[in-house]
Amino acid sequence: MTKKTEEYFTKPPQSYWMDSTTNIDYSALDKDIKVDVAIVGGGITGILCAYWLNKKGVKTAIIEADRILQGTTGHTTAKITSQHGLIYNKVQKQISEELAKQYADANQTAIQMYESIAKEYNIECDLVSQSAYIYTLEDKYVDDIANEANIASSLGIKATYLDKIPLPFNIKAAVRFDNQAQFHPRKFLLALAGKITDNGVQIFEQSRIVDIEDNGDNGDYVLMTGRGTKVTAQRVIIASHYPFYNKHGMYFTRIYPERSYVVAIRMNENYPGGMYITAEEPGRSIRSQTSDQGELIFVGGEHHKTGQGADTIKHYEALADFAEQTFTVEDIPYRWSTQDCMTLDGLPYVGQFTSNTPGLYIATGFAKWGMTNSMASSMILSDLIIGGKSPWQDVYNPSRETIGASAKNFVVENLNVANKLIEGKLSPLPKNADIGPNEGKTIEADGQRAGAYKDEQGTLHIVNTTCTHMGCELNWNSAEKSWDCPCHGSRFTYEGDVIEGPALKPLDIHNDVNTIEKLIKDDY
Repeated sequence: MTKKTEEYFTKPPQSYWMDSTTNIDYSALDKDIKVDVAIVGGGITGILCAYWLNKKGVKTAIIEADRILQGTTGHTTAKITSQHGLIYNKVQKQISEELAKQYADANQTAIQMYESIAKEYNIECDLVSQSAYIYTLEDKYVDDIANEANIASSLGIKATYLDKIPLPFNIKAAVRFDNQAQFHPRKFLLALAGKITDNGVQIFEQSRIVDIEDNGDNGDYVLMTGRGTKVTAQRVIIASHYPFYNKHGMYFTRIYPERSYVVAIRMNENYPGGMYITAEEPGRSIRSQTSDQGELIFVGGEHHKTGQGADTIKHYEALADFAEQTFTVEDIPYRWSTQDCMTLDGLPYVGQFTSNTPGLYIATGFAKWGMTNSMASSMILSDLIIGGKSPWQDVYNPSRETIGASAKNFVVENLNVANKLIEGKLSPLPKNADIGPNEGKTIEADGQRAGAYKDEQGTLHIVNTTCTHMGCELNWNSAEKSWDCPCHGSRFTYEGDVIEGPALKPLDIHNDVNTIEKLIKDDY
């Protein structure tokens, strides 16, 4: 990374979406309530599910562990597109043309629904039409892109094969989807949250659901919060990103989380318009965004499994280097990262949680394409709850028989989890360490693992690095100053609080601070 680029990263990571909007705080759940449908999770999927159910007269409550729209929704690239990599070629070849058609219809409809809702409520959210491109610089992807263009066109998407794109470099091939869109997700969703609460939807923040019982009166579900309050509901939607509920479904064996990164640049050139992504690795995503600082260009990519891979700051550096090689960069005012759940076959899990849990529903596994998939999911779940069926239910069905074709992926991903679990327990650790300001390391103290972070004031924050979800050992994330789980993606602050699940409990504070302080050379 160049010296100039190093100067861009003097401030902690911050999302443009978060910085350009203010929160609308909702109260915590301080008493027991009863509703028709309880939605666990106040991200984009939860808000949209509540919107559709509320329109149909269903008494609904959203229960959020932290603050709404601050997780993955507040750290997306916000492309509203049915172009999800080379998905249609894959689905048609490996599963069926019928399900490829369902997936195309669902996501194309989702684009239209954003436009419809924004118009319905007159929401100003920087929603603009854009074309979306997948391009390649390698010969081996040319046929795949040509096939994607043909198959997408046959499914009703306006797709065109190209050998040039508006970006300032030569390519081997590309496919362009027309009539796609982009927007400011928090402007849209914060406004929509206000509209649905005016219409009777209840939203509760700072109220983490820690358990679900299905033995309530009349077959109702009873949801328990960490505050000791309860929600009784006839139906429950788990829209918490990674499912926190493990009693059925074994979702922790069928999904895995990946992190990805964004740098927001200002550049000298005029941006040519469009949204772009590479077919090959390392993935690169590009789109523009109007702001009060002028036009910003979001350069994204650098995905890896949560808690695994190289020093996380290097991913920001790689994106900044790519931006400087492609554009004349003036500044990088924002950078952020996020994570999303990946499924075995690349398609989301949306529908009944399992075939044996009537009334319990899930939406997860959007594989970084959450804008259209969240809208499609909310429509599917609303249809299933109200009428018992959806025209797109088969391709999204969490219990779909076609998942069996991904048995190899099942073995590979679960071997990876097992290896990380064992590796974390057996890997040798330093008995002492140099830790400077803003640094975190894992060390051994009296036979125990301990995670130590020193803040700018020189204060040590020491935690037990065993994940409270299923006991994997955490790794330090230098870019975000967090402890991340390499097995199932839980993340914790350096003080041990849960950032995102599936973990429900904070980390233990290490009980032998004096011993650990003596092991840190920088202090003694």
